[in-house]
Amino acid sequence: MQLSDIPAGTDIHNIELSPNGGGKLVRSAGSFAQISGTDDNYCIIKLKSGEIRKIINNARATIGTVSNTNHQNIKIGKAGRNRWRGKRPQTRGVAMNPVDHPHGGGEGKTSGGRSPVSPWGQSAKGLKTRNNKRTNKFIISRRKKRR
Repeated sequence: MQLSDIPAGTDIHNIELSPNGGGKLVRSAGSFAQISGTDDNYCIIKLKSGEIRKIINNARATIGTVSNTNHQNIKIGKAGRNRWRGKRPQTRGVAMNPVDHPHGGGEGKTSGGRSPVSPWGQSAKGLKTRNNKRTNKFIISRRKKRR
């Protein structure tokens, strides 16, 4: 249904960012967003992350919540079950050589010696990587910071 036809306060999911662009937002198990109101040709939507964002009125969304809310409670139980899903084992950076990872190397068992980073040196602790100035005007407030 078009966002303009859905009343404020309704839970929605599978939201298009542009008309006929296909659902992009709020598609994972148990998630939903809420319509806060309207503003000119835009609908104001509060996402589960806490971000408040404008989306054009004639984009579409599905009313309700995505099913399977207990998906997050599943216990994998053993490594083999992850393997069935195509996930391969991970090797810790501290167990590698310096050419392979920033945490690698050192004499004996070392603890890494720097803040956690990816194999390419990008911080793993909340580094902002967003760089899309074109759509900044649609974001009213960013998601809440993690502590």
